[in-house]
Amino acid sequence: MHKTSAKGWCGFFVNILEYHGVGKSFFGVPVLQNVSFSLQEGHILGVVGENGAGKSTLVNILGGVVQPDEGHIQFRGREFCARRPTDAFAQGIAFIHQELNLFTNLSVAENLFIAGFPTRRFAGLRWIDRRRAAERAGELLRTVGLAIPPDTPVEMLSQGERQLVEIAKALGMDARLIIFDEPTTSLSRADAERLLALIGRLRAERISIIYISHTLSDIFRLCDDLLVLRDGEVVGTGPRERFSEAALISLMVGRTLDQYYPPRDAQPSGEVALEVAGLYQPGIAEKIEFRLHRGEVLGIAGLMGAGRSELARILFGLEPHSAGKIWVAGHEVQVRSPREAIRHGMAFLTDDRREEGLFMQAGVTGNIGIVSLRSFTRGTGLVNATALKRSVAELAAAVRIKCANLDRQEVKTLSGGNQQKVVFAKWLLSKPAVLILDEPTRGIDIGARHEVYQIVNELAGRGTAILLISSDIEELIGVCDRILVMCAGEVRDEMKRAGFDRERILRAALGRRAADAPEPG
Repeated sequence: MHKTSAKGWCGFFVNILEYHGVGKSFFGVPVLQNVSFSLQEGHILGVVGENGAGKSTLVNILGGVVQPDEGHIQFRGREFCARRPTDAFAQGIAFIHQELNLFTNLSVAENLFIAGFPTRRFAGLRWIDRRRAAERAGELLRTVGLAIPPDTPVEMLSQGERQLVEIAKALGMDARLIIFDEPTTSLSRADAERLLALIGRLRAERISIIYISHTLSDIFRLCDDLLVLRDGEVVGTGPRERFSEAALISLMVGRTLDQYYPPRDAQPSGEVALEVAGLYQPGIAEKIEFRLHRGEVLGIAGLMGAGRSELARILFGLEPHSAGKIWVAGHEVQVRSPREAIRHGMAFLTDDRREEGLFMQAGVTGNIGIVSLRSFTRGTGLVNATALKRSVAELAAAVRIKCANLDRQEVKTLSGGNQQKVVFAKWLLSKPAVLILDEPTRGIDIGARHEVYQIVNELAGRGTAILLISSDIEELIGVCDRILVMCAGEVRDEMKRAGFDRERILRAALGRRAADAPEPG
């Protein structure tokens, strides 16, 4: 890395972290090859690359989760090798994972000191000093700007507040290097802004940071230096100012994305695939009505808490509704469970693929085939494994899943983008008439997003009706034929492609009705 930052205490430039020729393979497939870079003390290093580029493996080696096959690492001027996560923790390296490592049934203070509580001696015995723990917890929470009592159960906190508790925990163990892995993925924009401001303050206190993100605007805003990975190799490194967004994307994916959102060649038909009338559930859905046509991509916009995901879960039978009717392909249906929804030709890609979309310890074939097993059974009820594997292999190739072995490689070892493609393939195998997508590109890289948009486009072209929920307004504008905007459980506005307007969408999402009347669906 370049050497233009502040000097260390002795007057010399200080690299807090150095990688020298680090390599790692899984199942005989290289995921890191000859990776070398350095991070200066008090700097923020942005690490970018497609899913599967090696970003997670890069930092998991640093965190003691996996061991390198070759090369070596120096941390704070000394040879470094973490055999387990506690080794990294003890030397001042902290992780803020995308999936937070908090015990939700414990209090904030208990989570902050889970690795070691303040203690005091009484009658020759060592006891937990709960008063000191509460005082210290209060100090740490104030440092990250979180005004909550230390005895608050973590399960009562929002995702953004939990993120701050993780950071407070890192500061409590005097971390000198904090690694943020997609920290804003599950946050509202307000919480994300608060987090980014806090990271800036940490940098000012000379805490070094590795920041992994697919949100390029945050990368350019926050980072001093960038490290670009592609297929496990460093393809770009240097000061942020050397990179334009177009150049960064080209380095990440190995090509330019001239048409980020694929053009819509086909038009929706007039045939209604899904109709909803008077859908009501107290505090969640307020008499929602809309029609979704075959071959149409209908977007649902709105802020967090608007009821978008809840609407999707009601339609798929995961949550109840008190009133209203649902028609699929012109027939009124009662959807009380996902099994019934699937039987009526519906599919639902959840916004939480890890918890609700995948069996993480199963192989790709098992995950893709799980919904459609019945269609591969013979009269005896036995699964035609040959036909299933053939269909899975064809779908895996069609959606471009990168995997060493479809049967044996566990899904948890795949990148986020490839995991999302496995979920897509699972539902594509069931040949749904209506496909509900809730945040389908959350947490995946720009190249994988482009591929998801192509899949959506191709499905719509074949007549699949798609309901697309997204927090990304640009994504909705780029992909959808029509957009509904929700606020407080209601549909507040509706617009067709020719009338898409970012300001109008935001106005409706904030609860301000558009001046012009909604266009008919």
